[in-house]
Amino acid sequence: MMEAGRIVVRAEGNMVSDMNGEKVMFSTRTGKYYNLGSVGGRIWDLIAAPVVIGQVVDALAAEYEVDREDCEWEVGAFLRQMYRESLIEVRSF
Repeated sequence: MMEAGRIVVRAEGNMVSDMNGEKVMFSTRTGKYYNLGSVGGRIWDLIAAPVVIGQVVDALAAEYEVDREDCEWEVGAFLRQMYRESLIEVRSF
């Protein structure tokens, strides 16, 4: 589901605030709060508009100077969790 070629974008109905460098989100659909942290917050910024997951991985791997394969695994895990919580949409080309 989270292959590098898929497109991801934020789902509607989430309120996000920056608190001391970390993003905190409230889902108006579920009534749940989420602490995205700093890296999760950066991912949230990168998916403001529909974007290919591979581009998100490339940006983060460069910014944080981490191995691309490790970054891809971590981003995929984060996005899968966000998808399960209905916080993002995943699309095909």
